[in-house]
Amino acid sequence: MSGDIIKFSRNTENAPQSSVSTQTVAFSHYNNISAQLPVDPKTGEIVVGSVKDQATQCLNNIKAIVESIGHVMDDVVKLNIFVKNISDIEAIDEIYTTFFQSALPTRTVVAVAALPMSDALVQIDALISNGEGTTPQAPCALIKVSRDTENAPKGLYSQTVAFSHYNNLASQLPIDPKTGALVAGGVKEQTEQCLNNIKAILESIDHVMDDVVKTTIFLKDIADVEAVNEVCAKFYPNYVPVRSIVNASALPMGALVQIDTSVSHGDGTPPQLPEDTSLLVIEASNTENAPKATYSHTVAFSHYNHVSGQLPLDPKTNELVAGDVKAQAEQCLKNIKAIIESVDHVMDDTVKINIQLKNIEDIDAVNEIYTTFFKGDLPARTVVGVSAIPMGALVQIDAVVSNCEGTPPQA
Repeated sequence: MSGDIIKFSRNTENAPQSSVSTQTVAFSHYNNISAQLPVDPKTGEIVVGSVKDQATQCLNNIKAIVESIGHVMDDVVKLNIFVKNISDIEAIDEIYTTFFQSALPTRTVVAVAALPMSDALVQIDALISNGEGTTPQAPCALIKVSRDTENAPKGLYSQTVAFSHYNNLASQLPIDPKTGALVAGGVKEQTEQCLNNIKAILESIDHVMDDVVKTTIFLKDIADVEAVNEVCAKFYPNYVPVRSIVNASALPMGALVQIDTSVSHGDGTPPQLPEDTSLLVIEASNTENAPKATYSHTVAFSHYNHVSGQLPLDPKTNELVAGDVKAQAEQCLKNIKAIIESVDHVMDDTVKINIQLKNIEDIDAVNEIYTTFFKGDLPARTVVGVSAIPMGALVQIDAVVSNCEGTPPQA
């Protein structure tokens, strides 16, 4: 069905351009915006100043991209903020809200080991509602639905923002909503609280955990993966959504874990037609041509496929491939390609790529192999450096893919 997919890839001179990514890639009723560094588009250099100045530049770059495609910042449904120092978030928050006039988007904040361009203190990417749609989707009015519940922690964000047939939840920390404090215990107890918060938000909008299509789990200690997976299994007894594990240098409030979630939304938002939420059809798929995992390789809903984070594993042995970061990046991308082709798509249907690197200096080597996997416009992209990756890998890559055939119910 990839022949029917018409992505809309665009760049503007008013924001930094890159030879390895497109600033914004739209498909259906969403735009995916590449991570923005605090780079002055006129000079190509990091702006001089504090983290507040850098965050302002990141958001100005996003605003320039958003406005270049006929949108405004209030069309943003989700922001991911990557910082070098978790304590900088208070300074960022001082200017953050000034970019929005109405309900705030959902948000994820995480400290990482490194960012592209060593002088950068912050990097921000975004997901934008896209009412005009892309061919063959029909235009629709931009009506986001932002909601909060008292049964989950509140913050400088909306707990959930729905548009079209997706809900994007703010990342949940292991906070007891009654006390506003971290729950007592270790990573298992904290993971359970994160998932209980997610469950409470979902139930407040008449959804269930089986409506989740993608989770990104941020861990302070990558060795906690197995303990976290054990808890996750209790919340997903029927099916396991797509999953990526990202090592955080630090998380807000000193938490050990934070979980980000995307949810299928059959009821839609006006003017999308409502559907019976209990009859949502989520297409989870696995292939023998990619490494086996405790989660789904890809989960499709409506007009998007979400692909789990891929490690550089040989699918025949489920062991790390031999070689340097270039060889490992190639294997990650081969695994993504195998998954995409198993659902009758091609790599050029990809709208967003997320790359985690053990050593940020390896980005040039990764880029050498990365571009060879695409023939058309490159996807939007986010790259971060992390202090550890599961199985001691040097790189991990996940993806979001356009899905023209859709899944029932379709708008």
